[in-house]
Amino acid sequence: MLPRVGKSLGEAGQLNAAVQHFRHLTDTTAHHLGPDHPSTLAARHNLASWRGRAGDPAGATSAYTTLLEDRIRVLGPDHPDTLTTRHNLAYYQGQAGDRAGATAAYATLLQDRVRVLGPDHPDTLTTRHNLADLGARRGDRSTETSVRRTEIN
Repeated sequence: MLPRVGKSLGEAGQLNAAVQHFRHLTDTTAHHLGPDHPSTLAARHNLASWRGRAGDPAGATSAYTTLLEDRIRVLGPDHPDTLTTRHNLAYYQGQAGDRAGATAAYATLLQDRVRVLGPDHPDTLTTRHNLADLGARRGDRSTETSVRRTEIN
């Protein structure tokens, strides 16, 4: 129920309230359940997401970077939540101005999503789209080529 409250705050346009809610929820779950508990990791994910939506892409990037380390350690590199964290990290890297880093992150993630989820999974298609879109925004035709190459393999 508590994650829904934070989501409702954010969707109602109260972005800073959503950030504060998830910051408190993260602290509370870490204290009571431990830092590696799935609920704590989920609260950290929501906190990073709402930080980005509230206009702090650098803060979201930093939060997703540390969350990714923990999700890899706790869940493994191929877990769906780990892959989602990688996707969101790449997105906010691009939003924070590191488009080259975001492009590299999306390209690596695309290969892993194809391997783990298959080429037609909705998450794979979203990553493929974001990679191509980012490349187009950069005016980089080689990104389109790498996306096509991944589709063939």
